[in-house]
Amino acid sequence: MDPYASGDRVRAEGAVRAPVADVSSVSLRVRLTLWYGSALGLIIVMFAGVLYVVMDNGMRERVDRSLEETADVAVRALEQRRVGRFFQFQDLVDQFPELAVIDKSYQIFSPAGIITIQSPNVSRRNVPLSRRALEGALEGRSVFESAEAPGEPPIRLLSVPIVYEGSLSILQIGTSLQGVEEALHRLLLTLLVTGPLALSAALVGGWFLAGRALQPVEAITRAAQRIAAGDLTQRLSVSPSPDEIGRLAQTFNDMIARLETSFRQIQRFSADASHELRTPLTVMKGEAELALRRPRTAEDYRMVLESSLEEIDRMARIVDELLFLSRADLGEIRMEQLPVKLDVLIEDIHRQATVLGQDRDVEVIVKKMEPATVTGDELRLRELVLNLVDNAVKYSHPGGVVEIEVVRDKTVRVSVSDKGIGIPAELQPRIFDPFYRTDEARAHAKEGTGLGLAISKWIAEAHHGRIEVQSSSGQGARFTVVLPLSPAVDRLVGRPDPSPD
Repeated sequence: MDPYASGDRVRAEGAVRAPVADVSSVSLRVRLTLWYGSALGLIIVMFAGVLYVVMDNGMRERVDRSLEETADVAVRALEQRRVGRFFQFQDLVDQFPELAVIDKSYQIFSPAGIITIQSPNVSRRNVPLSRRALEGALEGRSVFESAEAPGEPPIRLLSVPIVYEGSLSILQIGTSLQGVEEALHRLLLTLLVTGPLALSAALVGGWFLAGRALQPVEAITRAAQRIAAGDLTQRLSVSPSPDEIGRLAQTFNDMIARLETSFRQIQRFSADASHELRTPLTVMKGEAELALRRPRTAEDYRMVLESSLEEIDRMARIVDELLFLSRADLGEIRMEQLPVKLDVLIEDIHRQATVLGQDRDVEVIVKKMEPATVTGDELRLRELVLNLVDNAVKYSHPGGVVEIEVVRDKTVRVSVSDKGIGIPAELQPRIFDPFYRTDEARAHAKEGTGLGLAISKWIAEAHHGRIEVQSSSGQGARFTVVLPLSPAVDRLVGRPDPSPD
């Protein structure tokens, strides 16, 4: 067995698991700068290419126009006298000085391609007549050509046919393209030097601007890290300008505010739930310990068990109501959508409330009842109204009166009024929070979990309604449930009675 084989396998496996660079791990600032630089570099390259092509075409077009203008002058001069076969160019220049152009060379060919006249500077640019130029001359058209000899700069040629008394001659004018090539070379060198410099400067500016633009994002990141550590009091400074970063910071602050409120509600809910469940447990434990301290009669044990059973019922009620609220928040409560006659429902609740009121010497009456039908779940609506009536009876003084009204207009308004302890105005927004009870309520009635109004509010909102509160401390309270009419009934509201005819 090779003792090094296992080590080789380990190294091979390690090579397979070697980390691969991930582009997403690069910071956003670097990526923004690279994207900006790549786009700008592409634009610079495209601009340089277009500029080079445009300058090249423009300079070559100017050269061609210069050759055409010179050819026109030469043709007019030559057509004024017959061109001899071996006429010297200097003799022609003496009579026509406009042909003595320094940067141009002249050659005149016969149809056989033999030079009849030439300028002195043609000797170092000995360019014969091409077949293409000869064919063009025979067809009566001018021909542009470019030629290049070894060791010589390129030249541009224009061949023009001249017809004099039926005799054809071909005038060829040439000029060097060395100036054009040098200008294009200088342009290319300038672009190659200034392009990278401009791109480098743009990358530095892009890096700086990206850093400035991402400063609020970095602030949001730091705040999020502090929030992750448990500090929900952190807020971002929002810039007055309504830009994307400002809207992001404002949205972030709103989200954190909602989270802080939710966490505080959860903490308060947990504390209240623990308190409400601990109270009956404490009572049960104290009574059990007291009963076990010494032998008791069967009647004493029976009383302890009955008390424990009451506390167990109370805890079971709390757990059931908590489960209902939890399922309601998760959307797991199914609501029936059937017509419910509220007048019939209220009459049934009134009979139950009368029994409840007798135990506390409180009278429950129906002050006003208008027939009304709503669409919803009869069991939940019963629970809603019964919770309000039970609270009114519970927090009324002995000998008090609880009034129930049902009024119908465009909506149905079910009101439950009492003359009990009332609710201070500053505490009214909190009475629908789970487990919340005012100090006056706790002192007046020991029983109660503080979940009834929270459940009632959810049932009302589930039926597209709401609960309104009118109260003041020591002056009683009036709770009004506003519900929409059933669609079938709503179409009948406001319809005039049919004529007796």
